[in-house]
Amino acid sequence: MSAVSPRRSATDARHTRSVILDRGVEVASVEGLEGLTIGRLAADLGMSKSGLLGHFGSKEVLQLAVIDTAAAIFGQEVPGRATDAEPGLSRLRALCAAWVSYMERGVFPGGCFFTAAVAEFDDREGPVRDAVAGMVAVWRRDLVIQIRLAVSAGELPGDTDPDQLMFELYGVMLSLNHSLRLDRDPRAGDRARRALDRLLTG
Repeated sequence: MSAVSPRRSATDARHTRSVILDRGVEVASVEGLEGLTIGRLAADLGMSKSGLLGHFGSKEVLQLAVIDTAAAIFGQEVPGRATDAEPGLSRLRALCAAWVSYMERGVFPGGCFFTAAVAEFDDREGPVRDAVAGMVAVWRRDLVIQIRLAVSAGELPGDTDPDQLMFELYGVMLSLNHSLRLDRDPRAGDRARRALDRLLTG
């Protein structure tokens, strides 16, 4: 019997880890990060608990890896779709359009992963809460940067408060997520676009 090469073994391990994380994102999106247990994922994937633990070691490490995976997906689906737009108002509009599309298309089966994670962990302490807060803070910062560039270029009024505008944009998107997931309102995307157009009129 021939031995498995170290390269093949490492490739198999990366593939297995990717499969675990893909399923982990799906489960956490619908049932929350606390619903993400070693036993649940092992059963879903036909693995042993010890085999799954060999990849992550603990539930917290698994949760953090799932957050990173969700962030990478969000990065592809929203900022990644706006990279061709010029910085400033054009980029900001493109980001918001991609953000609406991401929610409408149900990229995550439970709606916006981070909206759900924030609601679950906002009043807690620890590394998982910090990771969620950190991802949200980076996204808000990126929006503020584009708003400031738009103001500097004269594309938005000079008296625009970037933090206030970001707050209002974020509020529209939270409302969109709730309307899509809770109310199942087919008009929610159009309502969000109208609200965003009003906010981003120079």
